[in-house]
This record gives sequence, C-alpha cells and structure tokens, in this order.
Amino acid sequence: MTTEINESAKPEGCAACSKKRRYQQDFPIDWDGDNYVSRREMVKFLTLGSLLLAMANWVTAFARRLVRGGSSTVKLLGPASALDQNSAMLFRYPTANSPCIAIRTPQGELVAYSQVCTHLSCAVVYDKDANQLVCPCHRGVFSISQGAPVAGPPTRPLPKVAIEQRGDQIYATGFEV
Repeated sequence: MTTEINESAKPEGCAACSKKRRYQQDFPIDWDGDNYVSRREMVKFLTLGSLLLAMANWVTAFARRLVRGGSSTVKLLGPASALDQNSAMLFRYPTANSPCIAIRTPQGELVAYSQVCTHLSCAVVYDKDANQLVCPCHRGVFSISQGAPVAGPPTRPLPKVAIEQRGDQIYATGFEV
C-alpha cells in the first residue's frame, strides 16, 4: 500500500511551515541576489593576486637597478693636492642633495663614502684620531677601509663612492655595489 500525500490537504499558511529558524531571522540572506564563490574561484583569485604583487615587486626592484646603473656620472671633486694625509673633504655626488665625504687615510689611501648614516640619515664625520667615520646622533661608528659599521645602532655599511685619481685631479665615477 502506498500512501500519497495530497498537497491540497496541507493547510495554507501553516504556522510550523512558515516559521523561520532563529539564525535565519538574525542573518537573512537573499539567495537569489547572492553570488556564490566556490573555493576554487577564491583560491584562483588569491593565487593570481599574490603573483601579481610579487611580479610588481620584482619589476620595481629591477627597474630601480636599471635606472641607477645607467645614470652614473663622472664629477670632478678637485685637486688631489688639496686633500692631505689623514684629512677629509666634503662633496656632493651624484646630485646636489647627496652629501659625500672623501678621506685620505694616514696610509695615503683615498676612499669616499656617502655621508648619510644608514641608521637614521644623520651626517657622518671623520674622526682623525680614531681613523673612523662617526655618526654623532647615535654614536654609530664606521670603518674607513670598508664603510662597515663597527659600533652603535647602524647595521648596514655606508655606500662607497668609486673615485679615481687622474693626474692631480680626483673624480667621482659612481657607487660601488
């Protein structure tokens, strides 16, 4: 025996049928207007977004290197005789807003660095007695031979300026990497 359910026997407006559950009352969702996003679509979106951000980062990094690499200029700093042993000379390279310092060491070697401290951008000065570059703001100390931090809060070395002595003239030719 089979029993058939008579749809017409169901009362219209049944209170039990039309009553919504508590969560449905608190969070009503219009299912017709909702755009269902599958897990696959979400993962695809996140993956492509991440790849796009990574590619933008790489393009920015390489574009900066290409612009920097091709824009090295040669600048005359002055006569080499003006820079005595164990003394320093300030100059601006490659722009007027980039302070640098050239030093003739007690051994007679000629070195040059950016004068901007790698900690908080204070100006470093040459300490003749200690034969070091010193940042007076936070007592950072850099070696003359490599520009590497010796003491204090700086963790990165000073950018080294490539310099050449041609006859009695000193020229800045770029930055060493």
